[in-house]
Formats: sequence, C-alpha cells, structure tokens
Amino acid sequence: MNEQKKKVVIVGGGITGLSAAFYMQKAAQEQNLPIEVMLIEATKRLGGKIQTVRRDGFVIERGPDSFLIRKKSMEEFAKDLGIDGELVRNATGQAHILVNGRLQPIPPGSVMGIPTKMSPFLGSGLFSLTGKLRAAGDLFLPRSRVEGDQSLGQFFRRRFGREIVDNLIEPLLSGVYAGDIDHMSLQSTYPQFYQVEKKHRSLILGMKRTTPKQVPQKDGHGASKEGAFHSFRNGLESIVEAAEQQLFPGTVKKGVRIENISKQGNQTILELNNGEVVLADAVIVTTGHMAAHQLFASHGLLKGLKEIQTTSVATVALAFPADAVVQDKEGTGFLVSRSNDYSITACTWVHRKWPTTTPEGKILLRAFVGRIGEEAIVDLPDGEIEKIVLEDLGKVLTIKGKPDFSVITRFKEDRPQYRVGHRQRVDEARAELKQEFPNVKLAGASYDGVGLPDCVNQGKAAVEEVLQELFHN
Repeated sequence: MNEQKKKVVIVGGGITGLSAAFYMQKAAQEQNLPIEVMLIEATKRLGGKIQTVRRDGFVIERGPDSFLIRKKSMEEFAKDLGIDGELVRNATGQAHILVNGRLQPIPPGSVMGIPTKMSPFLGSGLFSLTGKLRAAGDLFLPRSRVEGDQSLGQFFRRRFGREIVDNLIEPLLSGVYAGDIDHMSLQSTYPQFYQVEKKHRSLILGMKRTTPKQVPQKDGHGASKEGAFHSFRNGLESIVEAAEQQLFPGTVKKGVRIENISKQGNQTILELNNGEVVLADAVIVTTGHMAAHQLFASHGLLKGLKEIQTTSVATVALAFPADAVVQDKEGTGFLVSRSNDYSITACTWVHRKWPTTTPEGKILLRAFVGRIGEEAIVDLPDGEIEKIVLEDLGKVLTIKGKPDFSVITRFKEDRPQYRVGHRQRVDEARAELKQEFPNVKLAGASYDGVGLPDCVNQGKAAVEEVLQELFHN
C-alpha cells in the first residue's frame, strides 16, 4: 500500500507550511486518500517568524503578536487543532501617532486613516487647517483614471493631499510591510480601497457607507474591552506547537535542506543535504521568495522573484517594574510619522493591549525599528539598539532606570516588499513553474499576503490545488 501512496512534500515550516502539512494530512484521513506528507525545514525549529519567549511570567512575541479576527482562517486552524479555547482578544484603547515630537490621538472614526466622522477629524491636532481642507477635497474629486497597478502613495495623495497621508495614513498602512507607500502596490496590499473608489468615488463617503457600525462594550475607563485581534493565552507559538504535535511521527524533517531539484517523469526529485533522495508527486514551496529562486536557479527559473525586495526589521521588548514607567496617555501604543527624527517606528504598550502577557506589578513595552531605507540600525549590537530605543521612548514616556531585561529579535532581509507590479511578478513565476515543474506550487508571505491568516489561506489553497491535480484530473 505504501508504494501506491502519493508523496507530497512541503518545503518550509513556517505557518504556511505547517497549515499545508496539517490540512493535507487532514484531507488524507477524512477522504481516505493514499497520501504521505513530508515537511522539510532547514532550521532546527518550526514556526518561522512566530517565536514566543516565556520568561518570568511574561509572554513575549519576537515576531507577529496577533491576527485579525475578521480573517477567519487562523481561528479555524486553531479550532481544527483543538486549541480555540486558548484564544484571547486584545484590549482596545486609544492609539496615537507621534508627530512633531507629540503623541496625537488617532481621530475616532478613522478606518485605516480614512475619516468617516468629520468632527473628530476637524478637531485633530495631527493636521493643519490647510491639510484638513485639502483632505476634504476627497468628497468632490472624481475617480482616478489610472489603469492597472499604482502605488499607495500616488493613490492616497491624489485623494487627500500630502499632510493626512504623511501624518496618519502612511504610519498605519506601511507598518505591516515596513515599506515605502510611494512604492507599495495598491493592487497587492490594500485593493479594497481601489474598489471603494471605483464604486463610491469618494473614499470618505465609501468607507462611511461600507464600514459596519460597532457598539463596543466599555470598561470602567471608557475603553473598549475587546478588540479586533486574536492571540493565544500562552503566545502565538501555541499554534505551532499544536500543529507539530498533531502531524504524524516522521512527517517533519528539521535541520534539513534541499540541495538540488530535478524532474523524473511526473515526479520531482529532491536531493537533501543529509544524502537522502525524495521522489515527490507534488511539492508545495512555502519558503521566502529568495530561497525559492535559489532552489530553481540552476534551471533558469523564477528570476523575476529577485525583483521582490526585502527589508530588515527588529523588535525590542522591554520589561520594567510598574513604577519605572510613567504613562500620562491612555491607550495601547503609538505609531511614528516619518517626519519625526526617531529611530523607532512604533511602540506597543503590551501590558495594556494584551494583559495576559504581563505579570502583576510589571510593564511590558515592545518597540519596532527598521523599515525600507532605514535598516542600518538592525545591524547594531543589542546594547546599542536598546540604548537608542530607550532614548527615543524617553522623549515620549518617563522612564526611570533600566529595564529588568530586554528581548531583541532581528529579521534580516526578511520582510517582502509588495511593490507596484507585484501581482504580475508572482503570476509570471507561477506560470514558469507550471510549464517546467507543473507539480510544484508557491505559497507564503512573499506572494499573496503577509498576515498570518493570509498565509494559512495560501497553505490551504495549495493543498486544494494539489488534491485536485492528484486525484481529480
């Protein structure tokens, strides 16, 4: 029976690869399909960017800290793994933008920076009167005539002018990608805004009409009790641990990489650095795009993936006694406008946003450094990065003494940039593979979304595609 099984190899053990392996195994069990799954991970651990540090009662995320609830795939993954009871929502509060050295509250009614309530926007200290009047021009401007892809910067500056984009929209939209909105692809990052303009003409009117009205419950301080994000009580790595535990013994190969890839009839030959040769009936490559390019470089394929740029970022978690930090602003953190002379790009007041992460009597701050064009700080020693971050935070908060400890994590050349034309580059890469290696699929953060739910969706979609080709064609 083993000889008749179809061998499916997943390359890369991040959240995309893990979800693909789990759902391939699940489909084989539920549909009684003859499938053998193998997951190959070059490092000694699974999870990719998901890394949780559990120390002295703190739960500290090195990489992503949560995922959007409205994107259901991560919550469904947790439910399928039997750990949905461990999900926790973020506590919400006022978020701020650091502009001209001052923390300014994001106006209520802003949807990704687009005002849907005019009174808070007009009263905001984020913009000058001239900037507010220019932004109001969106109410009267015609639809854009730009055909095809365009940059976020081009799109939003046309509708709102420079000031609202620089002081509000850019910090909100560029943070996920650590990117430059004047190069980021509208089509590949936030296509919903293009659709809103196309349908409603004005973004302000369109977002006002399409954004669901919410009546959040309030706590005693006037802040919403629950927010729009989920994590796990013991950290995001809980989902990695649960998925690995449920994969069949022998499925996962860690610390092993592919040295060469070739074809033999309808199968793909994978030569591993441990000397093993694997004949695969289907391969799902979930690594970053540069690793995928290198895998097929000897065949002259996927050269276009080299055009997908990356940037380096670092996260800096700082644990303090509660009396060491004085915060005179309510809320859960702030983003930094590029107009400021700061090295940090954002700071989360983790003990407020995720109360379950922090022991009683302690404070946990998490700052971010590095983005496109400003990556040099990521290469500095830990002590220098910590010093720079503390100096920046000291301009905004009153900090007494040094932290109890810090956790600094670097992601070098790791954040893919979805620049204008990204969709076309990805489509061309997949078309090349379909021609030369038709049973190899590309999935992961480099292609169709960097958020955790986006990655899970890609893993599941690749599984469906493979199943269709193996058993229904």
